[in-house]
Amino acid sequence: MTGPRLHSRYPSVAPRLPFLPLGTGPTAVRRIDPHDLWIKDDSRYGDRYGGNKVRKLEWSLADLLRRRCGVVVTGGGTGSHHAVAVARYAADTGIQAHVVAVEQPYDEHVEEQMVAVRAAGATMHRVDTVAGAYATAGRLFIGAALRGRRPGLLPVGGSNAHGCLGFVEAALEVAEQVAAGELPAPRRVVVPVGSGGTAAGLILGLALAGLDSEVVGILVNDRTRVGPAQVRRLATATARLLRRHGAPVPDTVPLAPFDLRREWLGPGYGIPSGPSVEAAGWLREHAGLAADPVYTAKAAAAIRQLCGGWDASGPTLYWHTAPGATGH
Repeated sequence: MTGPRLHSRYPSVAPRLPFLPLGTGPTAVRRIDPHDLWIKDDSRYGDRYGGNKVRKLEWSLADLLRRRCGVVVTGGGTGSHHAVAVARYAADTGIQAHVVAVEQPYDEHVEEQMVAVRAAGATMHRVDTVAGAYATAGRLFIGAALRGRRPGLLPVGGSNAHGCLGFVEAALEVAEQVAAGELPAPRRVVVPVGSGGTAAGLILGLALAGLDSEVVGILVNDRTRVGPAQVRRLATATARLLRRHGAPVPDTVPLAPFDLRREWLGPGYGIPSGPSVEAAGWLREHAGLAADPVYTAKAAAAIRQLCGGWDASGPTLYWHTAPGATGH
């Protein structure tokens, strides 16, 4: 393809919703035996940094450039993958990035992430609380505006309507792979849920693509409120964005079914659990994939426990959202 599927499907939105190509797709799908389990590997989607955050930035950074923003303010934990992705790709576009980072349990991975953010030229502002993060982000936004540098704001995880377009696009990608016979139509798609944008894009995109799949989200964040209602509202806002820019998306577009599971959160955000540590090893052994035990591996832990019971009801697609080894 020479451009995004959304532009091909809805040509009228192309000049209004720009796209900045940052990754190479479609990403690979493959089956893992003995269960009817399939994996879609987004770990190397981007050249500068992989994972699901890059798909969101292809649309949200393009929108910041369209609005001629010179500064972007975003947030996350001190070990945030989103923060590293924003720092690297914003630098490539000439946008100065400010990352408001809420402290999380410290380990080697967190240190690597903080070093990567700073190495990309972004400024990191460490805070102790979510409330402090909002206050700091507000000050940075106003300060940039007063200095004459038009600021843009990206929420935690890049989960706004523009960012969610990345996973509407990704759902259309999966539909093409199903049509090409690369995998069967999944009965369910399993993703980790931190800020909700990946799940929101998928529940809209799968419905638009005509796939009868349920999205199962595995909650990994208890710092900010993320529930089924918030995810559905974000999906609906994304549909409104498409409609406002000329896409013939119905006012009452059906969303794919969505189930949010909390059983694998463990002690909390940024803290590994016994099952997530074991699942990280399982992913490495059976799929050759790296997964940090505080985020992606919690979704893998859920897969390990639930997949056997799901076998009889159809294929399960696990969407691997963590950056690969080349991203660090």
